[in-house]
Amino acid sequence: MKHVKIYSTPSCTYCNLAKEFMKSQGIAYTEIDVAADPVKRKEMIDLTGQMGVPVLDIEGDIMVGYDEERLKELLAV
Repeated sequence: MKHVKIYSTPSCTYCNLAKEFMKSQGIAYTEIDVAADPVKRKEMIDLTGQMGVPVLDIEGDIMVGYDEERLKELLAV
């Protein structure tokens, strides 16, 4: 199974959709709350060059935003 990190904020609708998708597919993920963790927020900005969430890191494949079809491709589900 691929390792997935989701950079998110608690109030982000698309972040919640991404997490619900992962749960519905039985895919474990690490959630990183960039609203509460300034070090991880900087890590996300350095990774993407922007502050938008969600950011999904799927073993080095970076996706900004929520795109279910792209997620299915990256996760092979």
